[in-house]
Amino acid sequence: MRTEILEPLLPALGPWLAGRRWFDARYAGAALTAEAASVMGDEPPLLLHAVVAARGDSGSVHSQLLLGLRPDLPDRLASAAIATVPAGPWRGWHVYDALEDGALLALLLRTLAGRGAPRGPRLERMSRYPLPVGLVPRPLQVDQSNTSVAYGDRLLLKIFRRPEPGPNTEVEALRALTDQDCARTPLLYGAVHSDAPGAQGLVLGLVEEFLPDARDGWEEAVRQAGEYVDGSARGVPAGGGFTGYAAELGRAVAEVHGALGEAFGRTRLTVENVAEEAARMTMRLKEAAEEVPALARYTARLGALFDDYARVAGRGCPLFVQRTHGDLHLGQALRAQDGWRIVDFEGEPAQPAAERVRPQPVLKDVAGMLRSFDYAARMGLASAEEDAAARTTPAVRLRRRRRASAWAARNRRAFVAGYAAAGHEDPDCHPVLLRALEADKAVYEAVYESRLRPDRLPVPLAAVHRLAAAVR
Repeated sequence: MRTEILEPLLPALGPWLAGRRWFDARYAGAALTAEAASVMGDEPPLLLHAVVAARGDSGSVHSQLLLGLRPDLPDRLASAAIATVPAGPWRGWHVYDALEDGALLALLLRTLAGRGAPRGPRLERMSRYPLPVGLVPRPLQVDQSNTSVAYGDRLLLKIFRRPEPGPNTEVEALRALTDQDCARTPLLYGAVHSDAPGAQGLVLGLVEEFLPDARDGWEEAVRQAGEYVDGSARGVPAGGGFTGYAAELGRAVAEVHGALGEAFGRTRLTVENVAEEAARMTMRLKEAAEEVPALARYTARLGALFDDYARVAGRGCPLFVQRTHGDLHLGQALRAQDGWRIVDFEGEPAQPAAERVRPQPVLKDVAGMLRSFDYAARMGLASAEEDAAARTTPAVRLRRRRRASAWAARNRRAFVAGYAAAGHEDPDCHPVLLRALEADKAVYEAVYESRLRPDRLPVPLAAVHRLAAAVR
């Protein structure tokens, strides 16, 4: 299908796109061009799959759309309406968000499985596991840069709303982990592509195993941190109720790192490589201190820490890098009945694709998870103080803050111990490297929070203070 059907819709799609959580806000109001379009279905409702490009001063970005076409829009879909087709074979038909229409999501799965019309997106099979169809679709309201649809309790379709030319970092990682029979990650069924002109070469999504009973690691940690901080929940152990989970999570992350190392290999860094990375850390710190003045008092000590990191390699301590998760935190971990699963291997979304696949020390992922425990403790503290604001005294507030710090410290230690117990690498054997990586992450967080969530700036600043104090 050519893109003529999209052309008259672009004026209406622009404002609609600007309101989507996954749309890059830098391109709001930018001119749109139709890159690719295909229509699936032989009778209403029809599914219009489209790729559009927004162009601005900083370049261009692709957006992937799933739109429905109906001559009449039922009341249940009224809130999903976008526009009316002004011209062409579907003139007068209603265009709406297809995610609200289960019939169209079912058609999409049949198409991907090769049982629909030979048009639109196609699934490149990447595993030996068959793709079931006939499952009831359900969009999940948990994503930002992507959109996910669960099919029954078996499949998860992840739609990359801002598709990029392949290879895709998450597809590559999950394919390798599935080939390795890694029990700590979802199985990958395949990647979604399109042969339509304008979309060729773009990776549009993936289909993976769905974990219907898994609990979000971030939500679980915050809940248990809040219970421990408040001290009012019965049956909460002295160290909080999450330390066992934290140790298990450490083992799960180590297993994933082991499988990624087997699949992609490991490389020893040269002294020059480490010195270059330390210099980049120092430069990031300098730039961050200019934007966040509260960091300025720590630049000397953190700079010394980064120099120590470089000197470790100079003394002959081997440092290895490999493929990692790239954006690891508690929100990327799901606690299923049979243990933890690690998800979302796309890396830091703000980084270019080439940077996301660059081999890194595994301790960079470990540092990211350690920072996440600090955040969970802070959010648990905020929850406890909000629930009991009427009966708070200075002494109670101090006790809660101490308990939050203790919860974070205990779970950080448990995670590291669990990671070491898996037998791949002991983070405690590389204290300088781990502190440097955690400090670099905390500096990044300080800039992020100062820009978007200034009320949370004290969280990374507390970490910076703690890490700088440890430098002699």
